[in-house]
Amino acid sequence: MRDILPVLSGWYAAGEPFGLATVVAVSRSAPRDPGAAMAVGPGDEVVGSVSGGCVEAAVFELAREVVASGEPRLETFGYSDTDAFAVGLTCGGEITLLVRPVTASADPSFGAVAESVGAGRPVTVATVTDGPAPRGAALAVWPEAASGTLGTPGLDVAVTADARGELALGATGLRHYGPHGERREDAVTVFLHSYAPPPRLLVFGAIDYAAAVARIGAFLGYRVTVCDARPVFATPKRFPEGVEVVVDWPHRYLRGTDTDERTVICVLTHDPKFDVPLLEVALRRPAAYIGAMGSRRTHDDRMGRLMEAGVPEAELSRLRSPVGLDLGARTPEEVAVSVAAEIVALRWGGSGAPLTVTAGTIHPAGPPQGA
Repeated sequence: MRDILPVLSGWYAAGEPFGLATVVAVSRSAPRDPGAAMAVGPGDEVVGSVSGGCVEAAVFELAREVVASGEPRLETFGYSDTDAFAVGLTCGGEITLLVRPVTASADPSFGAVAESVGAGRPVTVATVTDGPAPRGAALAVWPEAASGTLGTPGLDVAVTADARGELALGATGLRHYGPHGERREDAVTVFLHSYAPPPRLLVFGAIDYAAAVARIGAFLGYRVTVCDARPVFATPKRFPEGVEVVVDWPHRYLRGTDTDERTVICVLTHDPKFDVPLLEVALRRPAAYIGAMGSRRTHDDRMGRLMEAGVPEAELSRLRSPVGLDLGARTPEEVAVSVAAEIVALRWGGSGAPLTVTAGTIHPAGPPQGA
């Protein structure tokens, strides 16, 4: 979708309607992931791909049909399809496509979305694929704003909250709701397409706790890197598949690594020769969370060393130490849960208290002010 947006933006700005087919669900060995897109515009020009060539001819006809009729379509293509359009996937997988017409009147937020994506600003587009809500209705959600509607205020509120959660992780996929946003119902299916890279989780210290934190970080949707200066410990086989393992001095690696307001930094070394120079760098960088492991005594010693190094109080106040929520955790896996719980609570402004002793909304509509 990112690749074809410049062309689509040109059509949109010129007032040329086009048919946009987007992969919203896949199964088995489907050739493209959710979010892959193909469009048919003026003069039957085609851009993009949804299957690598298997069903593009059928999708071309569908796109022309929805532009002519103004009615979105939901179509599934699989290996055994036999109807006129479903020519089948040779790979044996299955893809479901939402094919919808795009015009200024049907999707007034499209131009703003395309501009945000082109500028690298995160945005999630929520589109109704099935159910009693208007199929093809779109809601664009930014961290601080939203535009469009899915049909009812309740559905808009629920989807906006979930879209911001998906955007924080750079995730894309289907969600299910009741007609007015009820979370325990599945009458309405909505495709959330996030235009943001996954946030980074930087874990320093290749110890047993690091493997557990890396595992739960990957589960939460982070792109995980583990860094340690000791090559005997920093080996890929000690960590989950897909986790990047770097052998380098932690402060040197962080100094050369980009971070942003979604980045999570976990310092698990609890060794002053690693911790202090690393935290001097980390506390001066943009990050959503900076946590450091260690006992109360280790924390006090670390804070003293950082103050001696000239780190100001405002920067020291960003440090979450000792790391994690008080869950009574003992094992590396339990400690990883407590760390993840603190990260999630900080992101959304949660108190960390049991829900049985709290009141009000369980699922916040957005991040807390200033998060």
